[in-house]
Amino acid sequence: MPEYSMELNGRKLLLETGKFAKQANGAVTVRYGNTVVLVTATASDEPREGIDFFPLTVDYEERLYAVGKIPGGFIKREGRPTDKATLAARLTDRPLRPLFPDGFRNAVHIVVTVLSVDQDCSPEIAGIIGASAALTISDIPFHGPIAAVNVGKDENGLVINPPYDEEEEHDLDLVVAGTKDAIMMVEAGANEIPKNEMIEAIMTGHEAIKKIIELQVEMAKDNAVEKMEVYLEQPEEELVNKINEFCLDRIKESLNIVDKKERETAVDKVKDEVMEHFIEEDSPSEHSNKVKMAFEKILKNEMRRMIIQENLRVDGRRQDEIREISCEVDLLPNTHGSGLFTRGQTQVLDVCTLGALGDMQMLDGLDLEESKRYMHHYNFPPFSVGEAGFMRGPSRREIGHGFLAERAVYPMIPSQENFPYTIRLVSEVLESNGSTSMGSVCASSLSLMDAGVPIKRPVSGIAMGLIKEDDEIAILSDIQGIEDFLGDMDFKVAGTEEGITALQMDIKIEGITREILEQAINRGREGYLYILEEMKKVIAAPRDQLSPQAPRVITKQISPDKIRDVIGPGGKMINKIIDETGVKIDIEPDGKVYISSDDAESAEKALKTIDQLTKEAKPGDIFLGKVKRTENYGAFVEILPGKEGLIHISKLAEERVNKTEDIVKVGDEVLVKVLNIDDKGRINLSRKDAIEEKDKDIDKDKSKEKAKFKNKS
Repeated sequence: MPEYSMELNGRKLLLETGKFAKQANGAVTVRYGNTVVLVTATASDEPREGIDFFPLTVDYEERLYAVGKIPGGFIKREGRPTDKATLAARLTDRPLRPLFPDGFRNAVHIVVTVLSVDQDCSPEIAGIIGASAALTISDIPFHGPIAAVNVGKDENGLVINPPYDEEEEHDLDLVVAGTKDAIMMVEAGANEIPKNEMIEAIMTGHEAIKKIIELQVEMAKDNAVEKMEVYLEQPEEELVNKINEFCLDRIKESLNIVDKKERETAVDKVKDEVMEHFIEEDSPSEHSNKVKMAFEKILKNEMRRMIIQENLRVDGRRQDEIREISCEVDLLPNTHGSGLFTRGQTQVLDVCTLGALGDMQMLDGLDLEESKRYMHHYNFPPFSVGEAGFMRGPSRREIGHGFLAERAVYPMIPSQENFPYTIRLVSEVLESNGSTSMGSVCASSLSLMDAGVPIKRPVSGIAMGLIKEDDEIAILSDIQGIEDFLGDMDFKVAGTEEGITALQMDIKIEGITREILEQAINRGREGYLYILEEMKKVIAAPRDQLSPQAPRVITKQISPDKIRDVIGPGGKMINKIIDETGVKIDIEPDGKVYISSDDAESAEKALKTIDQLTKEAKPGDIFLGKVKRTENYGAFVEILPGKEGLIHISKLAEERVNKTEDIVKVGDEVLVKVLNIDDKGRINLSRKDAIEEKDKDIDKDKSKEKAKFKNKS
């Protein structure tokens, strides 16, 4: 079978075709290290009727056999895609979508099946490369190829596709995708990286991309097939001119309306008039689609002309102007923290909830990561855009936006050692008109600080846009919905005063240059810093005290050897403590114990019990113990939970004792002193010595009182 290989950061990247899935339009197996993914590209023979969008679907199929695991649960097979798989599918879709012909309406299906995973070689990156290669060698029209790499940073500088290190926290996790000439997509999480370093990382990634594209070009030469003949649905120029003459003035009037809903209503009214005027009752659906496309083309061109030629946006703002901002905290009385962020007609309510470490999310995926302590969930209900709709599970978009906001705030989250809580943030989008994901970042910072979570610094974010007409460009700050929909770029940047924490860029044209990228990042940083100052006017730092509604967590370090004593046989002891106190207890393998409770008294009671369970008896210690059984030679007394010692009959009292029961009986509480512990761990106790010790203490106290009385006299 044909193979094409190169070295990529010390590991072999191999592309193969002609062996698997030969009935697909294109199929490529990508081997990178020991990671193996099969990527197929399939297209329908005919365009889908009655649609005005390109029907591209990308599925990223995780198989747990790839890491030698059997799925959990009763069914024992993979279920719905994990969040990681959904994010990987979106990551593959975003750089591919702009590179299909404009007006192409055939359904295209990309399937990335992960067959084997080497944790040092990203299957997500292999999937993007494989998708491009499968499309390039297929008969599906595609203006590629593209490639993608991950860029990290260590003590030696930037690294292409850095190996996975479970223990180490990296300052940069960047994915760059692009063609040989331009960048198509950027996705990054960072630990307050300066803007110049971020730009350099993106361009370093693009240089590596060019080499991978050369490999695909070589592959395409040997596996060339004729591209399918496709019907590209486009309105005739004559029809566009007629519609333009009929409605352009009313489109201009509609675009000058500032309020989103009013503007949309006005635009829809003009559109209805156009459809009514240019479509006859017996007109074929093909003509109806062309009229609709012509109208949308005129609308798009007019909005873009206003920006480029008149420096005027639909709501009257300048290109670098940010909409009015409003921030509030402490809105909900029984939550742990809440923040409301409003920017123009975009509004996000974020709620922070703190829980015990046992509340963290368990993960069942292809990564080595098994749990997640900090989570951000994003909800986008239909009412946020004034629509009636269905409320189901989270969509791919909601998962993606939640993840972007999560990674933007993540570098500021305190460590488990400093803040032993599980943290959940939920962003509820209440109004949407542009960049709700960045609104979620801002609202999240507000709610975290309101809850008293000791984040290092607040984070804010902004979305930038681009209008490009030939050599003329306009970078737009704080884009709203129509500018996103009809523009050429959606560029989101989040960060603190110290640097960038997250970046996401999607392009609708065939890539952007370094110059445009630099302008967008510079303008974006200025924008999010301005927003940050507005947020600080309401709350500038975390509250000094944790929210009164939040649980209290007590941390205690015990010897790992004592874990079994706290848990007890079959969990009997730990369950007894939980039942008696109502607390939650989490124990780490290193012996760190976390006790969480809404009631401080209950937490202290549980701590006291654990102290007793883990306390070591030492010679000289005095305990108030309980007699468990008696023998002719003495009594066995429980001095600590589960720990007994023997009082020999000779040590029960000062006088001679003939019978143990003359002094103590089962159930009696007695004061005892530890005499010694033998090499087998047996504890020898004395009641007589304990009484003598107590009498000495009483005499000392009396002497002190007498001395005080004399001094006063």
